[in-house]
Amino acid sequence: MGIEQIEVYKVSLRYSEPFKIAAGTSTEANNIVVRILTDYEAVGWGESSPSKRVTGETAKTVLQAIDRIAPKLVGKCPLRIENDVETMDSIVPENPAAKAAIDMALHDILGQTARKPLFRLIGGYRTEVLTDITLGIKPPKQTAQGALSAVKNGFKALKVKVGLNPFEDVERVKLIRETVGGETQLRIDANQGWKPEQAIEALNKMGAYDVQFAEQPVPAEDIEGLRKVRRDSPIPIMADESVHSPEDALRLVRAEAVDLMNIKLMKCGGILKARKIAAVAEAAGIPCMIGCMGESELGIAAATHLAAAVKNIKYADLDSDLLLRDKLVKKGGTEIKDSVRTFPKAPGLGIKELDHQLLGEAVRAFK
Repeated sequence: MGIEQIEVYKVSLRYSEPFKIAAGTSTEANNIVVRILTDYEAVGWGESSPSKRVTGETAKTVLQAIDRIAPKLVGKCPLRIENDVETMDSIVPENPAAKAAIDMALHDILGQTARKPLFRLIGGYRTEVLTDITLGIKPPKQTAQGALSAVKNGFKALKVKVGLNPFEDVERVKLIRETVGGETQLRIDANQGWKPEQAIEALNKMGAYDVQFAEQPVPAEDIEGLRKVRRDSPIPIMADESVHSPEDALRLVRAEAVDLMNIKLMKCGGILKARKIAAVAEAAGIPCMIGCMGESELGIAAATHLAAAVKNIKYADLDSDLLLRDKLVKKGGTEIKDSVRTFPKAPGLGIKELDHQLLGEAVRAFK
């Protein structure tokens, strides 16, 4: 029972409209897709959506990392996931988004081998996952109208990008709350855009608008600033860019710097490491959210299975596929209705068919 072949594909997926956050604007996601074939018919799919800003990776560096990793995995047992991840880490210490694609495909194979949906094999805590929808940075009135449209389309939770102008950010949140009313969950994400003093001032003003939590208000490396903001904010503080690994999670716990943590498969290297972060946080009494970068329905399926499996992943920001115009998965993945993602009965990640025109020909094949 072993890995027989690893195929690698490059895909470019267009956003429905330019997506603006404090760190910049994106018009497309340049992702890498991995297909792992075994010698017993099980086939696993995985996806990497790299971010130069967050992990220092690009599609090119992901390919370079996989070029080094894949030959060492051919012939190994795909079900020995912890051992396979250890092998990847020994070859390439960094490049978590590259390793996430392979980890994802290995977990897909695990589910197919057991003939069960993945979430049932790695925890099975819940059977559906409520996700928010993200609103990029636009003028406050436009953002409020976008929020109202999202609520009318069934979304029960909104994540609002802020972090460019604290005064305008407060006005944006105020208008959204007034527009959508008090029943909708409202979250904000500054993407490291504020200084600690700006964050404290803005969050104290936003405290009147029932904001559920504030994500990464200050630069990732400023743990002391994060701790200070948490101390002086009426709104719970979530770390995102500050937590990439279980070690980072432990560091934040010891610093008493956050109330919540955002786990992303692209930041930590995949499902195995994500579960370890969630366990560290749970031991400290810190709830987690599962987030995303620019993944298609493929990567979102993997993250949704994780969110369903693990009790301490209490929130989900799994919407990147909804923001993309191009749809990579033709059949399978998760289904979504009224903000809630559910699963097909198919084993593994439940991916049945990809759009071969978007996928194209393999750019790598390791045997």
